[in-house]
Amino acid sequence: MENTKTDGKEEEEEESVVLEIPLGDAAETFNLEKAVCSHGLFMMSPNHWDPLSLTFSRPLRLSLSDSDPQVSTPTTSLFVSISHPPHLPRSLSVRVYGTRCLSPKHQESLVAQVVRMLRLSETDERNAREFRKMAEEAAAEETNSWLTGFGGRVFRSPTLFEDMVKCILLCNCQWPRTLSMARALCELQCELQCKSSAVFVAQAVNATVKNKCNDTAHNFIPNTPADKESKRNIRASVSKNLASKIVETETLLEADANLKTDSAHIGRETLASVQNDSCARCSSRHGSDSCAPDSLQSQHGIQPGVNKIICNFPSPRELANLDESFLAKRCNLGYRAIRIIKLAQSIVEGRIPLREVEEGCANGASSSCYNKLADQFRQIDGFGPFTCANVLMCMGFYHIIPTDSETVRHLKQVHAKKSTIQTVQRDVEEIYGKYAPFQFLAYWMVVTKCRSKVQFTPMRTCILLTALEYEEDERVPHCR
Repeated sequence: MENTKTDGKEEEEEESVVLEIPLGDAAETFNLEKAVCSHGLFMMSPNHWDPLSLTFSRPLRLSLSDSDPQVSTPTTSLFVSISHPPHLPRSLSVRVYGTRCLSPKHQESLVAQVVRMLRLSETDERNAREFRKMAEEAAAEETNSWLTGFGGRVFRSPTLFEDMVKCILLCNCQWPRTLSMARALCELQCELQCKSSAVFVAQAVNATVKNKCNDTAHNFIPNTPADKESKRNIRASVSKNLASKIVETETLLEADANLKTDSAHIGRETLASVQNDSCARCSSRHGSDSCAPDSLQSQHGIQPGVNKIICNFPSPRELANLDESFLAKRCNLGYRAIRIIKLAQSIVEGRIPLREVEEGCANGASSSCYNKLADQFRQIDGFGPFTCANVLMCMGFYHIIPTDSETVRHLKQVHAKKSTIQTVQRDVEEIYGKYAPFQFLAYWMVVTKCRSKVQFTPMRTCILLTALEYEEDERVPHCR
């Protein structure tokens, strides 16, 4: 990114590099807290939001080559923290821990991931502006102030693969289970990366690599029909009150954060002992724009200062060769394990070229492009209408609202509309169609505003919204 600035100054506690990402036109209205705490995905590991310092942090990979079938070596992850300090009103500050310098290629990769998560591209900014204008006009006509204030950005993951897997985790389960499965996948990634766990890896990797594709398979998406799953019995339960729901969800998040915490001595001593002096020599000889990849700090997810060790979300290559039963048991994924493995295999083997898929709709999300991608995604095992719509929403398609039993309840409570799973898609289009092509943004804005009846911070509102959404024992989405 041409306007990205680097600062190689060393702090006393740790080695780090600071990147400045210009916000451009988005600087006028951008709010980091609203951009991050806009969707429940921000609560899923390895993401971490600090509401006190208004800082978002997680590990990011220096390269996205793990999704490239031509690259066989895993890439390094470094911990980054993202903030919007007052002295930089038109830029984001991205601190990268564990290195003295970053090559231009690595800078570009890190910036691209931040831009994707916070939807800072020109297309994203244009969509946000158009939607805000539409919402303001609707608010003036309907005299509803709650139609304003939504930033028009919905948080997503740094990679499409992570979004796809997390959308699988959203289906047919309660929110605490979703958080638990995401956390377990990140813990597994740490175990797979640990050099001393050769026995663990030997048990995890299926020696015969099951389910290899036939050489005749040339389709960009595997034509694997989705298995019809048995319906879950929904047990009777007494609804908990609102306060207990908030406490329950916040307690889970606190437990999630505690799992990521290590002692101060481990964090600082590890960084000090592993840092390679070759990076310093590289910086002194060639300047900060040149740095060899193998000279970078290779510890996974160490964040000095707050002393957290957070594992990264596994890449397709790390999941592709795992045994189904092992993955299902280790991460409590159940039937989702085989679907995630097949997805990872298809990406690693080049049958699902994620980069080309995402670049194909980078300049705008048209209905024809949506229909084409939706048809292709539905051929992936486990990708029904609900999962597909969520993934495509993450890709920037806002004209289709992912619908499930919670949507039915929303229509009843907010719009006094009697709806069913069979009619809900038609019903939401009838209500939110006037916001085309941003129906989902309008729906999400209304859901968020209606759920927060008192003044909450964006993070508190998202926690409240999540607790309410998963009040039922099981959601009933269109998963197949």
